[in-house]
Amino acid sequence: MKGYEGLVILGGPMNTDEAHLYPHIEHELKIIQEALDNDLPILGICLGSQLIAKALGAEVGRNPCREIGWHDVTLTEEGRKDPILRHFAETERIFHWHGDAFKIPSGAQHLATSRLCPNQAFRYGNKVYGFQFHLEVDEAMIDRWLQVPLHQMELGEIKEITTAEEIRTETLTRIQHLKDLSQKTFGAFTDLLGQTKKYRCLLSR
Repeated sequence: MKGYEGLVILGGPMNTDEAHLYPHIEHELKIIQEALDNDLPILGICLGSQLIAKALGAEVGRNPCREIGWHDVTLTEEGRKDPILRHFAETERIFHWHGDAFKIPSGAQHLATSRLCPNQAFRYGNKVYGFQFHLEVDEAMIDRWLQVPLHQMELGEIKEITTAEEIRTETLTRIQHLKDLSQKTFGAFTDLLGQTKKYRCLLSR
């Protein structure tokens, strides 16, 4: 990880045990382990959080129910004290899209929970975070996800819980607050890097 100050791993439709189908999963796990060994700040979102948990030896598997759309996330006592989540209200309505979930790694702090998925966030040490929920989305991204045929099939499995139209309607009223939360949370995470970001200017020809 020479030359890097931190690592962010985002989501994807694959599962952590599908390296035989998606070889990059093994590569990502090696990079995560290298970042852990070098004590770098790491943030994983959705699949990213599951990969961090797996790299730390925790079990990752099918959640009892797909958690898709807007759901309440409640901070634990440790979460309310956490330096990058403490600006959350005790319960926040946050966007989700996952079928798998992680167990809290040994030695990690359990930071947040929800009704459908008890393990929503963890912190390992002082600067390694896993978030099952999606703070990074905006309206356009959510709309794109709702149009993916595979996602539509997943929504069909939980139509008694939510629908695409319900998600679109709630997004209109929730998205600005989610953006505010994301700016504060990701801003606090970048503070963990501990150094002013370096920019290199490449001259044009």
